[in-house]
Amino acid sequence: MKTELTPTEKKEQQIKFQGGSSDTVYGLGLIGAWVFYIGRATTFQEGVVGFLKGLVWPALLVYNLLKFLDKE
Repeated sequence: MKTELTPTEKKEQQIKFQGGSSDTVYGLGLIGAWVFYIGRATTFQEGVVGFLKGLVWPALLVYNLLKFLDKE
C-alpha cells in the first residue's frame, strides 16, 4: 500500500484552474444572442439560423465592427 506521494504527484495535485471569467462573459453573450436572434425569428428556419448565429456571435461582432470602421 502506497502512502507517500512523489514530488511529481504532489505538484500535480496542487495545480489549480484559475480564470474562467471569459467563459462567463461568452456564456452570457451566447444566451443574449439566442434571445435576440430566436426572439425575432418568424419561421423555424430563421430560428435555426438564429441558433447558429448565437454560437458565433463574437465573430459576427468583430466582422461588423471592422466593416463599419472601414467605411470612408
